[in-house]
Amino acid sequence: MAKERIVVGLSGGVDSSTAAACLVAQGYEVTGLTLWLMPGKGQCCSEGMVDAARICEQLNIPHQVVDMREVFRGQIIDYLVTGYGQGMTPLPCSQCNRWVKFGPMLAYARTTWGIDRIATGHYAQIRYNPHSQRYELRRAVDRSKDQSYFLYTLSQEQLAATVFPLGGYTKTQTRQLAAQYGLATADKPESQDLCLIEAHGSMQGFLDRYLPPQTGEIVNRQGQVLGHHTGIHHYTVGQRRGLGIAAPEPLYVLALDAAQNRVIVGSRSEALAPGCTVQRLNWVSIAPPSQPLAAQVQIRYQAPAVDCWVIPTDEGQVEVKFAEPQFGVTPGQAAVFYHDDLLLGGGLIQTPSGK
Repeated sequence: MAKERIVVGLSGGVDSSTAAACLVAQGYEVTGLTLWLMPGKGQCCSEGMVDAARICEQLNIPHQVVDMREVFRGQIIDYLVTGYGQGMTPLPCSQCNRWVKFGPMLAYARTTWGIDRIATGHYAQIRYNPHSQRYELRRAVDRSKDQSYFLYTLSQEQLAATVFPLGGYTKTQTRQLAAQYGLATADKPESQDLCLIEAHGSMQGFLDRYLPPQTGEIVNRQGQVLGHHTGIHHYTVGQRRGLGIAAPEPLYVLALDAAQNRVIVGSRSEALAPGCTVQRLNWVSIAPPSQPLAAQVQIRYQAPAVDCWVIPTDEGQVEVKFAEPQFGVTPGQAAVFYHDDLLLGGGLIQTPSGK
């Protein structure tokens, strides 16, 4: 009987390496695939490709590198630069997963090798619900490493074809498995969450290449000028450090006004919002709701999920009402909805609301 074939996305890190090793041990016919996203150092570039090739040699499986630099530039770099220039703080990883990684990887696997299954080293779980006839996305067993927040953009077609071998393991167990398999990456340090930071040292270093510094005012809600900045893309909502302002109480970034090139600051209480508007929604484990929905919402990676009401609007958006006001609700970041460990869906925060 022929082995089931699967393509594993390999970044050169311990997680994807262990995912590949697990699938080989389970009897799959595995092919390694690395996406070349951008030049320079980082897990998705030269160093990562070398480590991925070494792992494939260890596991005695074929390895293919696919040049996705132009797609990455159009879908992610341009997306980031435009968003920051408009005073938002975009979340690139969730967009990258759907439009640069999972979609193209699945398409390449099908058209090049006739393989309909892909796998990655993400910490999340996928289950099929025969009652709803939908593929459900659930949190990983290791909540501290759970990456479901970044996967809310995946489609039903992508989830149906995807395997997450590490979803039931803790990070410690993954390291132990890597050591048991004798993988060269077993002791490899954790990489940055964002490959752009690895390549440029910081997000500011990356953005300064595309957005020239433009001096503007730092003001409070009343319009009083408290200081000056060198570019609104250097700031994000909720930020406290680096404002360079002497004040009797701590000040936080409340909003970024791109039209007037202003950073608006205020007290922590002013940075609390009772709700937000969410757009560009993708409903994963449930059909789009037509009535208000009680759920929990996570408004940034590794933030606690908090109780909320999700209220659909006529514009295809939702209004989110938090059970308690939340700090630093940031336009451009994802609001992802859960019911316990079940990811319901998510979208991008357009603006804090309800003030």
